[in-house]
Amino acid sequence: MKKIFGIVFASILNVLLLGMMMTSCSVKYSFNGASINYDETKTIQISDFPIRATYVWGPMRAIFNNELRDVFANHTKLQQVKRNGDLVLEGEITQYQQRNKSVSSEGYSAQTELSMTVNVRFTNNVRHEQDFEKQFTATSTYETTQSLNAVQEELVTEMVKEITDQIFNATVANW
Repeated sequence: MKKIFGIVFASILNVLLLGMMMTSCSVKYSFNGASINYDETKTIQISDFPIRATYVWGPMRAIFNNELRDVFANHTKLQQVKRNGDLVLEGEITQYQQRNKSVSSEGYSAQTELSMTVNVRFTNNVRHEQDFEKQFTATSTYETTQSLNAVQEELVTEMVKEITDQIFNATVANW
């Protein structure tokens, strides 16, 4: 009986010691994807992205600009400034269009694809070798039986989220 008690006591003691060691030595992981040296890079300047596409849906500009700022505010510690940022994002929404994606057996359009393209100029004033100008595109599909007006806000919001994630990953996430 004493032997069993000793084994149980030793097991409990080992578990307690292991628990104490784990709480005293902790490792923190960040899963937001940002790999920024905050000693060097402290600010970001995000200019408004105007719409330069031939087809325009008015609210798209505000939805895009707000989401882009929110992504950087929520996933980095960078201070957003109006000018002279360590990082600078500029650009324009260059394309917003729809096209037939699939045809039904009767020969009519069954699905319509909506696409959005944004041209981005990124300047890293700390490390200019990371500067680039690049286009980011997202698409979304809807049934042709629905009107664009009925689904436009939802689809644009989805595409904007996808594009702003692409921009975030291309600028400050070094996967």
